[in-house]
Amino acid sequence: MRIGMMVDTYKPHVSGITNYIDLNKQYLERAGHDVFVFTFGDLDYVDDEPRIIRSPGMPLADTGYYLSLRYSRVAKKLLQTMDVVHVHHPFLSGRLALHYCRPVQIPIIFTNHTRYDLYAQTYLPLMPEELSQSLLQAYMPSFCQAVGLVISPSPGMEKVLRQMEVTAPIEVVPNGVDLVRFHKAEPLARSDFGFRDTDILLLYSGRVAPEKNLDFLLRSFAGLAQAVENVHLLLVGGGQKLVMEDMKSLVFELGMQERVQFTGMIPYEELPSYIAMCNAFVTASITEVHPLSVIEAMAAGLPVVGIHSPGVGDTVEDGQTGFLSTHDLAAYTAKLTRLCLDASLRSRMGEAARKASTQYAIERTTQLMLRHYERLVYDSQPRQRRWDARLRSLVERFLA
Repeated sequence: MRIGMMVDTYKPHVSGITNYIDLNKQYLERAGHDVFVFTFGDLDYVDDEPRIIRSPGMPLADTGYYLSLRYSRVAKKLLQTMDVVHVHHPFLSGRLALHYCRPVQIPIIFTNHTRYDLYAQTYLPLMPEELSQSLLQAYMPSFCQAVGLVISPSPGMEKVLRQMEVTAPIEVVPNGVDLVRFHKAEPLARSDFGFRDTDILLLYSGRVAPEKNLDFLLRSFAGLAQAVENVHLLLVGGGQKLVMEDMKSLVFELGMQERVQFTGMIPYEELPSYIAMCNAFVTASITEVHPLSVIEAMAAGLPVVGIHSPGVGDTVEDGQTGFLSTHDLAAYTAKLTRLCLDASLRSRMGEAARKASTQYAIERTTQLMLRHYERLVYDSQPRQRRWDARLRSLVERFLA
C-alpha cells in the first residue's frame, strides 16, 4: 500500500507529532508498505530516511512551521498516486488533502492531535475566546465531514470534538510508542548533572511553550521545595528563545536556580536514559490530546503527577499509576508532596504505570491503523477491484 502522511511540519522540528509520524512510518514500512511524508519548508535539510517530499513555504518566525497554500507540481503529482492519505494537521495540510485527493477519489483519514481550542487562546490572546471558538466550530465539523474517517488518539479528545459539533464518524486509536527502548533504558549518571543518589528527581520532558503551563508547574515546585529539601526538577526540551528566557527568569524570581535545571533540546534517542535517571514525571499541561511524554515516562516505570484534563486524564489512573489534581496550585502541590514523601508509593505506582503503558505499544496501534486504511481503500474502489484489494491485504498480513 502507498500511504501519504500530510503534515504542516516535520524534521528537524521536534514535537510529539513529529516523533509519532517518524515511528509510525518505520513500522508501516517494516510491514511492507511505502510511506511518504508530504510537508513544507526546510528544503536544504538532508533527511535520514526515504520518501520525504518537501514543498516551498514561508517560515513563521522560529516556530518550525511554514506557510504555503500549495504543493510543488512534483509533490502534487506524487500525492495523487497514493492509495490512502493520512492528514495530521487540519488547516494547511487538511485543505490541500481535500483539494488534491478528493477529485481523484483517494480516501482521506484525519487524526486530531491538538487541542486547537486551547491553543487559540494561548497564541491569539487578543482574540475573544467566543470568536476563536466560533471559528473552530465553523471549520472543524465541515472538514471532518469531508474526510473518510476521523481518528482521536484519546476518548477525551473525542468528547472535545463532539462538543465542537463534529458529527462525522470518529474512531479512538492511540498514538503508539516504541516501549522497548523505555523498558530497557539504562539511567544516566546523576553525578554528571550534580544530583545525588538520595535526591528525589522530578522530570518534565517536552517543548518549553506557553500552552504547557510550565509557570504553574514551577510555582508548584517552589512550594514543594520548601517542604522537601532533597527534591530537584529537571526540564528536558527546548522552545522558542523568548519563552525559554521567560521560564528561566521565573526560576530565578522563585529562588529555585539551585533546584531546577534546563537541559535544552536533546537527541530523542537519549531521552529514555534521562527518564530512567528520575523518580517521577510531572506535567501541568491541560492542552494534551494524547501525551506521548507521559506514556514514555510510564513505560520507563515512573509515576506521573498531572492535571485532570483530556489526554492526561485518559492516560493516568489517579491513585494507581500516579496522581491527578484539579487545576489548583495548592491541590496540585499537595499531591506532588505526597508522592515525594513516600518512596514505597512511588515504587508501586511506577510498576503499575509500566504495566499500563503496554496498551500503547506501536506494534498494536500500527495494526489498528492499518485496518482502517485497508477498509477505506477497499470502500473507495470499484466493486470489481475490491476482491483483488482484499486478497492483496491478506497476502501482506501473511507475509508481515
